[in-house]
Amino acid sequence: MPVRIPVGVLLATVCAAVAAGQQAPPPPEAPAPPAVTFRVEVNYVEVDAVVTDAQGRPVTDLTQADFEVLEAGRPQTVTAFTVVNLPIERPVRPLFAGGPIESDVGANTIAEGRIYVIVLDDLHTNFTNTARVRRFLREFLENDFGVNDLAAVVYTSGRTTAGQEFTNRRRLLLDAVDRFSGRRLRSEALEIADELNRRIDTIDPSSDRDLRLMDPLEAERAYQARSMLTSLRDLAAFMEGIRGRRKSILLVSEGISYNIYDLFNNSSAGIILQNANDAVAAATRANVAIYAIDPRGLSAFEEAIESAGVPSGVTPSQFSLTGQLQDSLRLSQQSLQVLAEQTGGFAAINRNDFGGAFERVVRENSTYYVLGYYPTNDRRDGRFRRIDVRVKRPGLQVRARRGYVAPRGRAPNTKPPASAAPLDTATGTALNSPIPVTGIPLSLTAAAYKGTAPNASVALALEMRAGAFTFTEKGGTWLDRVQVAFSAVDAGGAIRPGNKHVLAMEMSAATATLARERGFRVVSEIALPPGRYQLRASAAEEGAVRSGSVFYDLEVPDFYKAPFTMSGIALASASTSATPTVRPNDPLRDLLPGPLAAGREFPRNDQIALFAEFYENLPNATPHTIELATTVRAEDGRVVFENREQRSSADLQGKPGGYGYTVRMPLTEFAPGTYVVRMEGRSSAANATAGREVLIRVR
Repeated sequence: MPVRIPVGVLLATVCAAVAAGQQAPPPPEAPAPPAVTFRVEVNYVEVDAVVTDAQGRPVTDLTQADFEVLEAGRPQTVTAFTVVNLPIERPVRPLFAGGPIESDVGANTIAEGRIYVIVLDDLHTNFTNTARVRRFLREFLENDFGVNDLAAVVYTSGRTTAGQEFTNRRRLLLDAVDRFSGRRLRSEALEIADELNRRIDTIDPSSDRDLRLMDPLEAERAYQARSMLTSLRDLAAFMEGIRGRRKSILLVSEGISYNIYDLFNNSSAGIILQNANDAVAAATRANVAIYAIDPRGLSAFEEAIESAGVPSGVTPSQFSLTGQLQDSLRLSQQSLQVLAEQTGGFAAINRNDFGGAFERVVRENSTYYVLGYYPTNDRRDGRFRRIDVRVKRPGLQVRARRGYVAPRGRAPNTKPPASAAPLDTATGTALNSPIPVTGIPLSLTAAAYKGTAPNASVALALEMRAGAFTFTEKGGTWLDRVQVAFSAVDAGGAIRPGNKHVLAMEMSAATATLARERGFRVVSEIALPPGRYQLRASAAEEGAVRSGSVFYDLEVPDFYKAPFTMSGIALASASTSATPTVRPNDPLRDLLPGPLAAGREFPRNDQIALFAEFYENLPNATPHTIELATTVRAEDGRVVFENREQRSSADLQGKPGGYGYTVRMPLTEFAPGTYVVRMEGRSSAANATAGREVLIRVR
């Protein structure tokens, strides 16, 4: 149902808060990098180009007039041009902290950095290289991944619960990498050697076909090759609609262990070769660069020590274990080189300097140009179209993808069905985008509390900037309609729909002005069972081609089974209470002095309130106490605020819920800077401590 914001109450609330706070206006924002967009245009081609000078240094001062783009030798008219020069933004790490402190707020401005998909090809990586893969990816994520970057982790074996959706949270990416374990099949050469040892009396060793047919894993080897290539194809297609940024697949793999060029002896060679062509075609069409990292490094022949020897009845000219291993290595590395070079990336093979390879990946994804055009040849014939990107300034080198494979068949119908409401279409498109949509700047926070078993009740606060909203004036009243939708994606990829709210706004001119300055907030709720989720929220404005979406990674504990657990932390403040708020589903309405807020920056004359709950599942415990504490530390480790309280287990006898803990904290004595707020509880009966941290900034 539409939710109407009461004009009188809204204006009174805003004016009262402004009068009480007298806060200074926020400082002007720094210029943002060009926005990433997500759109479907079937005949639009986008190509990114890395330009360097004779010393290999990036060149960043070129204009659109300096470029020429040719397709199949014919000049194309460049209609979109962007210079991208992205810094690596480091996470906040107070001096006293052992590591960075994660923000408990998601924002769709994080899409202003690099975009990676880390593909862990566990099907084609030896188990002995598991530790090496985890180590060099950890180094990459810890040293070269910024908080403004986005990355996802995908396993070619289809282990969806081991992977990770797009996120900027380094901890979650590292967790997904740490779940990696190589499971590559034993090489064809070793399998044939073992089979020769067992069947030398029944096999004609002079028959090359007989030797190849002796691989008992041929069918499984083919299946795994198809699985890997299909994964690459589907991932590239998934990212095709993302415009305005270089998109990269970091393929960690030892290459396909199947000879796709022996069409006579390998029954699936033709199918796998087509799968490889399809993967390259999808990547070039989507402007996705594949960077292949071979974890074997310079030790590619380690598995040769597994050999038990070759039967004496087989001469080296008929079967050479060393030669077969060399052929397998060459073919597997060649598969990586083709995937990378045909898509504008590179293959890091025969090298132990993985840090240098990732440094180059980051460099090529940080400084480049994006050129878009509508090709003069718009036939959907499935043919390869060569692209040449040139610069007019002499002495410069240009690296860009070599071309793309045109789509085949009739163009898809991208228009929504006539029965679909425009707002539904806009919010649905934003929710389904692979990365956050930035048309409306959004911030989202979430806190999970004990709900109806077995679910948790997750409180949500979505804040949106309304500076660009197109309010319509009618008889002195300013009108607008904005739809907000929530959903959750679990670790297995299943979507759990949340609530949908329509804000039918009717405001005076003064209220509309204040709303543009402060934005809007929607407080809602979603019920989720224990597990890992990516929460998604989207907003769309009626009558304007404008929408936005934001993602938030959340882990919901099992509040009904763990001996001692803690809810999320909900935060409200006097200043943020001035933001116009719609609260159709607010599980914390009676527990906080104001609406749940997503902002984490406050003026010194503000006051904030924090609320958390602690839960015990100790049916036979004797009466005991729960120690609760809140500590605020400055960046140098100084304690600037502390609160300690106790609860008795007798307070909850026969009652549902947990030990509620609310702390009010004036900020008048806080110097401008960043602070870490930690709330924690300790159960003497469970002999356990649970705690969470929130990062705030005082200006």
